[in-house]
Parts: sequence; C-alpha cells; structure tokens
Amino acid sequence: MSRARQPPLVTGISPNEGIAWTKVTIRGENLGTGPTDLLGLTICGHNCLLTAEWMSASKIVCRVGQAKNDKGDIIVTTKSGGRGTSTVSFKLLKPEKIGILDQSAVWVDEMNYYDLRTDRNKGIPPLSLRPANPLGIEIDKGRFPQKDLESLFPGMSADFTSENFSAAWYLIENHSTTSFDQLKTAVVNLKKQANKKNEGSLAYVKGGLSTFFEAQDALSAIHQKLEADGTEKVEGSMTQKLENVLNRASNTADTLFQEVLGRKDKADSTRNALNVLQRFKFLFNLPLNIERNIQKGDYDVVINDYEKAKSLFGKTEVQVFKKYYAEVETRIEALRELLLDKLLETPSTLHDQKRYIRYLSDLHAPGDPAWQCIGAQHQWILQLMHNCKESYVKEQKGKDTFLFYLYIYMCNALLHSPMLDLDSDVRPSPIGHLSQTASLKRGSSFQSGRDDAWRYKAPQQVVFVEKLTKLVVSQLPNFWKLWVSYVNGSLFSETAEKSGQMERSKKNARQRQNDFKKMIQEVMHSLVKLIRGALLPFSLREGELRQYGGWEMKSELSGQWLTHVIQTVRLSSESLTALEIPNDMLQIIQDLILDLRVRCIIVTLQHTAEDIKRLAEKEDWVVDNEGLTSLPSQFEQCIIHSLQSLKTVLDCKPGEASVFQQQKTQEDVCQLSIGIMQGFIDCLEQLSTKPDGDIDTSHLSVDVSSPDLFGSIHEESSLSSEQRLLIALSNCRYLERHTFLNIAEHFEKHGFQGVDKITQVSMESLKELDQRLFEMYIEFKADPIVGSLEPGIYAGYFDWKDCLVPTGVRNYLKEALVNIIAVHAEVFTISKDLVPRVMSRVVEAVSEELSRLMQCVSSFSKNGALQAKLEICALRDTVAIYLTPESKSSFKQALEALPQLSSGTDRKLLEELLNKFKSSMHLQLTCFQASSSAMMKT
Repeated sequence: MSRARQPPLVTGISPNEGIAWTKVTIRGENLGTGPTDLLGLTICGHNCLLTAEWMSASKIVCRVGQAKNDKGDIIVTTKSGGRGTSTVSFKLLKPEKIGILDQSAVWVDEMNYYDLRTDRNKGIPPLSLRPANPLGIEIDKGRFPQKDLESLFPGMSADFTSENFSAAWYLIENHSTTSFDQLKTAVVNLKKQANKKNEGSLAYVKGGLSTFFEAQDALSAIHQKLEADGTEKVEGSMTQKLENVLNRASNTADTLFQEVLGRKDKADSTRNALNVLQRFKFLFNLPLNIERNIQKGDYDVVINDYEKAKSLFGKTEVQVFKKYYAEVETRIEALRELLLDKLLETPSTLHDQKRYIRYLSDLHAPGDPAWQCIGAQHQWILQLMHNCKESYVKEQKGKDTFLFYLYIYMCNALLHSPMLDLDSDVRPSPIGHLSQTASLKRGSSFQSGRDDAWRYKAPQQVVFVEKLTKLVVSQLPNFWKLWVSYVNGSLFSETAEKSGQMERSKKNARQRQNDFKKMIQEVMHSLVKLIRGALLPFSLREGELRQYGGWEMKSELSGQWLTHVIQTVRLSSESLTALEIPNDMLQIIQDLILDLRVRCIIVTLQHTAEDIKRLAEKEDWVVDNEGLTSLPSQFEQCIIHSLQSLKTVLDCKPGEASVFQQQKTQEDVCQLSIGIMQGFIDCLEQLSTKPDGDIDTSHLSVDVSSPDLFGSIHEESSLSSEQRLLIALSNCRYLERHTFLNIAEHFEKHGFQGVDKITQVSMESLKELDQRLFEMYIEFKADPIVGSLEPGIYAGYFDWKDCLVPTGVRNYLKEALVNIIAVHAEVFTISKDLVPRVMSRVVEAVSEELSRLMQCVSSFSKNGALQAKLEICALRDTVAIYLTPESKSSFKQALEALPQLSSGTDRKLLEELLNKFKSSMHLQLTCFQASSSAMMKT
C-alpha cells in the first residue's frame, strides 16, 4: 500500500552539537502536517517528543535529552509519512562546570553557590571559589578526544576545584599549544593569587599608616607641653579639656552622619531585598506562571518549572520560600486533578491518553493513572455496546424514534472522527491494511460511504451487528495498545531514568494481567452475547436473554442475511487477531461464528425445502422432445443455488472448525437434505394425481421437434390424468438417471456428510413413486383392453365347438390391437423412452387374459382350434417386439391349450389368413415395427 506522503527527511540541525537540554532547530522536508501528525522525534537515540514544538512542515524546535550515545541521527516519525531518515547528525557534548559569572544558555543549579555565600564563617571571597582562568593566560582548547583523556588519567579530573584534580590533564586540555614563556607567566600569576590572601591584613595596616603617625605626633606634642608647664593642675585641666573636645567631636560626627548612615542602612536593606526578589523571581512568579500556562495548555512548561522549583526549594527552611512553594504545590495539585479528569474523559485518542499519563507521572500523581484510564476505557466500551443495542431495540419497537436517530447521528460522527482513528506510535498498523482489503472483497460493511438505502432494506438485527462490530473494532485497538504500552513501560519512557516509573509500571502490569484479561473477556463476552441475543436468542439462558436480548423476533433471518452477518463477524475477528490478542481470548468469537454458520446452513436448507414445495405452482407442463418438463431442471437449479449461497459459510477461514465436526449437525443437515428430496418427490406425486379440473393447462405446449404421429397434445383443451401420469413418469426417469446423481455430486463438492444415505433414501422413495404411478397408468390403460377380450370373443353367441371355417381375424382382436396402438401413440407422444416399458406391460396383461380364456374352454372343434390359433398367432406376431418372458409364457400356454393341427391344409390356411391379416392392417401395425435397439428398456 503506497503512502499518502513521503517519509520525513531531516537535512539540517542548528546547533549541530551541544550538551543535554540544548534547544535545537530541526529543518527538513515532510516533517508532518500538524502537531497531531508528529508521532516521534529521537536525537542520538533519545525520545524528544515531549519537548518538541512543531512549527511547519519544514521546521521543528525541541530540546536535546540526556542520550547515551554521544553522536547520532535525528529521526522524525509522522502518522502520514511513517519513519523518516536524516542526512545530518548531532554531537552530544558532556556538560562543563560553569562558574557563577560565566554566561550560559541553560539554567544552572545555583543552590550550592548560595549556601557558600551565606556561610559567614568561611572568610573566602565568593569570586575566589571558581576563577574562570586561574593561570591568567589565554585558554586554547586542544583537539584531544575526551575519551582518550579519561583513559589516560583514570579517576582524575581537569576541574581545579575537584579533589581529584590533575594538573597535567588541565594543561593538555586547555594549554596544549601554549608556549613555554606564557606558562612561566602563568606561574607568576599563580604565585600572585596565592600571596593575595596573606597580604590582605598587611595592606589594611599600610593604608592607615599616615593617619596613625599623625595621631601619634599629636599625642607626643600634647605630652611635651604638659611637661613644660610642670604642674599637675595644668595637666589635669588639659586632660579634661581634651576629653571634652573629643566627646564633642564624637557627638558632632554622630549627629552629622546619623541620617546618612540610616539612609545607607535602609538603602542596603532595600538593595538586598531587591536582589533577593531579582534572584528568586522564578519562585515568586511561579504560581502566576503556572496558572497562565495551564490556561494555554502548556503542561510541559508547567512540569519543567515545577521540577526546577522542587529541586531548589523543596526542602528549604526559609519561610518566604516555604510560603510561595506551598502556593506552587496547591496549583500543581489542581493541575493533577485537571489532568486526571481529562485522562478519564471519553472519548479520547490514544495519543492524548499517553500524554496525560506522562504528565501525571512527571507530577508524581498518587495512585496509578494508567490503570485508572484502562478501567475507564473498559467501562466506556461496554456502555457504548449496550447503548447501541438499546437504541436499535427501541427503534425496532417503534419507540423513541427521535432519540434513536440522534444516537445514530452521534455514533456516525464519533466513528468517523479523528479521535477514533487507529493510533500508531511508529508505523501504520496492519489493521488499516486489513480493513481496506476487506472493503475490496465484499464492498465492506465497514465502508463509511456506503449507500444508506441498504440500511433501510436490511433487518434491524443485521444493521445492529454492523454497528456493534464497528464500535468494537474502532475502540478495542486503542484499548489494547494502551495496555501494551502499560506493560512494556513505554508510557513512562520520558521520565523512566529519573523516576523509575517504568519498572514500577511493569511490576504493576504483571500483577494486573489477570484483571486485564478479565476486561478483554468481558468485552468479548458482551459482544458475542449481544449478537446472540439478536440472532440466536435460543442459545442464551433466560437471565442472559433479559440482559442481552429484547428483540421482537417476528421471523427468523434468511440465509442470505445470516451469511452477511457471518462475513461481518469474520472481518471483526480478523481485525482483532491482527492486534495480536491471544487466541484464547478470541475463541468465544470463533464459537459464535461456528454457531452462526450452522444456523445459516439449517435455515437455508429449511427455506430451500419450502421453495421446493412451491415448485408445483410453477409447473407449466411444457414437454420437450425428451418428454420432460422444466420441473426437474428447476429443482436442480434451486438446490445448486442454495449450495452456492452457502459456499462462503461452508469454507473454513484460518482458525475456524468445520461446521460438520459435530455429529448432531451432520444428522440435522442429512435429514434436511433428505426432506428436500422427499419434498420434491411429493410435489411430483401431487401434480400427477390431481383431479383433472385442478390442473391449469391453458399454457400447455409440446416441443415442435418431437414426432407426433397422432396429433399433438396442445390441440386438446386439457391434459388427462393418464397424460399427467406419463409426464410424471418421464420426469421420474430423468430424476433417477441424472438429476439426483448431479445433486449428490454437488453435496459432496460442498463437503456434506452422509451423501450416500441421502442418495439412497431419495432413490428408494423416487422408485416407489415411479412404480405407483406406473401401476396406475397400466391400470388405466390395460384393464379396458383386457376387459373387452372376453365379450368380444363370444359376441354373437360364438362357440368354439361349433363354428365355421375361419375367414380371418375377428373384430374383437382388431379392436384390442387398435386400443393397444392408441396407448402406444399416447406414450410415444409424451416420451419415446417410455413406450417399451408401457407396451410390454400392456401386452403381458392381454396375453395373460387371452391365455386364461383359452384354458377355460372345455373343448375345441377343428375349425374352433384353427380360429383360436389364428387369433393367438396374429396377436403374438403383431406385438412380438414387446414380448417379455411372462407374455411369451402366456402365449405358449394359450397355444398349448389348443388341439394340434394335423393336416397340412389347415396349416396352409392358417398361414394364408395370417398374411392376409398383416397385409390388411399394415398401416396400423407400423408402430410395432420400431428399431429393436430401443426396445425392452425399462
């Protein structure tokens, strides 16, 4: 299947190297049609989808994650184009320790620096903690690979603040190309920095030396003046005055600088407060920023800010920080509740569900949101299924029509919305291909653009099964994929390294495997029982029927609709199997399909039996040149059409069992098949034995190609019962030799069991009917001929003892032959193949009666014996081609009852009279001169 769009192609990334969490811009082609089309983004093997921001089809902005590989490709995966490729790569650098005055494009954890600054006992200037360039010369980064340096100095570090600092490593990394003179200058600079600490107090004294000497000179002058005065009084007075002057100076200085010092202290306090506000404005502004980002839906930003605040102020003891952090926690708790509500809201796409679960995981939400989501989806699917059933049941009963169509409209809008698309994280699901293939095969009941007129023609149960299976096939894939993601931990792959949520998820999934299996089984059981309630209510218990049934079963569905339902359920089963759901969970659907197939066969055969019974109404009595009507052909075509309609039902799809695996099914199908055959045999008997007035022969005709020596049947106004018997006998003969054997072959071709039994029973029944109809016809035709012999023989008081010399065959025998010829003509007109069979039996009856009459004569005169032998031989020679062993025996017995002709004159006379008879009735006796190849067939 060709894709709608080309796969994504990454042709550029800026910057092309950097440390973790570096913001990069990705450029290329076919990078998606929108934010929802973007399914995956990996850089150096790390999933960066959480931080990805789709800008256009040629631009995506994201942050690089903490990947294990130091160099790799940039792979973009979209729903429309699938997994893409990359012509560029990104190099992931190891982060360097950044000084507090160094510029940085990413946020740096400053907690340690704050702690050192607030430690009043250290006495070390903050700027001396991490000098950017301790040697004081220009840094020239070398080209030595980091891995080689790590292997060369195992356990050491190039960081001069580290306990494992290696000077050689530092010089190779930063000054590999520095000249020796510059390195000597660096040594001088290091010595100067080392001496700065010792010179601090001495410099303070040197700066105040002039003031100190001036004060010392002033005190010496005062002391010399006091010694010159030489009196204690002067000394006391001067000392007092000096103290007063110093006191006034001190007070004046205090007065002059009090306001200035106060303003300075206030300014220092304000400056310190502003510095604190500026430095920690992130925390102070965080509650408001969280509210704004939640309103905009930027949950990723909220989570990142919260993680940052938690790492900095989660364990603070400063009251102001505690207060603001408590506000942050309050808003985060509200966000957790909001995200949980969105997670449990239905309907929802799999992409949104995964996103909300990851958000809640990053926010350390209590409980197990993923399992809560699975439970909510399970209940929602069950509710959808039952609502679907209730709506269609109400529509069938004619209640709440407005609510029904409103529900149908909402379901159609829901099923055709993007939220119910089968979501796939990396590549297209096989279910999409499966549904398209199914659409090509049968016009697809899952086809959205299907003609709505079909739904008005179809029974409510069939439309309900279509809608129900469509709901399950649309919803269960996302439900199953959510569980698979929960089991393999992919729901938490973004945060698994720092929270360990992946392992906890796998552990929880192992503990809840049985619970989820019960959920799937409950969905499957509900699906199957709802379908059974609509189509096979007799297969449910009384309590289940109240819950899953409720349909008004005015009449059972036809085999055609059951076949359609079977195809629908089969497609649903194939779609669910494509999800790799274990077969034991789907076995109940296979059992349903088997029951539907068996029921479809039973119903189809029952309807076929009813159609066969109505074939009598379609008999037109139009006989072809073989003596057949269209009835046998219609019967055969009806059964063939019925079996062809069952072909898809009888065929076993992968995983399905044969419908004939159960002995009861074999017996039921065998009995129904026998019933169909027997029904047609009864139809033939009914048609052949109807009274004359019940048969409509206004449309009767005979094939013009058939020889008709004595006039066509269509010239008569109606068919006689004898003619209907002959037509029925002709049809029976064809059924026995062709139709039933063809039907048996079709039964075997479609896998029916007990075909031999079906054929045997049907043949026996058909032969019984054929024999009954044949005896009836012989009775109709032979009895009048046989009955006319005795009165004809003794007409005119004829006596075998006293009769004249024979002059020819008497009229009674000629009348009998004419009647036999009439029977021959009637049979020949209907079916030439029946002539030998009928004529043989008629001749048998006539010969038997003639033999009886001859044996009853007590004695014959010479002329009587000659007359009797003439008539017996004339009849025997005329119907010679229809003689059977029985009729030959009868003629022999009749001749043996006569006296033997002793003279040659009598024998000559007999021969002359026979020739005369045959010559005079040559035209009438032509019918008895047919080809012998067609004779004596039964």
